[in-house]
Amino acid sequence: MRSLHEPVRPATSVTFDQMLEKIRSEGAYPALERAEDVAHAVLSALGRQLTGDERADLAARLPVEAALILTAQIPVPDLLTGWGFVKDLAARHGGTLATARWDTGAVLAAVGQLAGPELLGRILAQLPSGYALLFGRAELVQVA
Repeated sequence: MRSLHEPVRPATSVTFDQMLEKIRSEGAYPALERAEDVAHAVLSALGRQLTGDERADLAARLPVEAALILTAQIPVPDLLTGWGFVKDLAARHGGTLATARWDTGAVLAAVGQLAGPELLGRILAQLPSGYALLFGRAELVQVA
């Protein structure tokens, strides 16, 4: 929870086109239009998983167009694991599991960079296992 005295980080100075260019480069997509399609699909899927301060704080750090895609989604009551997220994305958008995983990594790398390490840590703490790898981070697993 954010305290009343904690400053709110201002919105990003990164434009949506700059974010799409980062996604295009990260995903090695031939055209910006493909990067935009992928960004829309992954941000929509992420918007169905995030709630609370983490959702609002992430939206504040994204370009306005990306924030609107994220926040237009109604969060689901049962969160998907990271692998479930990829499978759901593939099913909804008609791709293979491999392309859905690739697309997810390309978009979430850009999102994670905009979020910053502290917010990304909070987001990962909210989500089930498997998301750290999707954001390009190592995931530590506690052995029982």
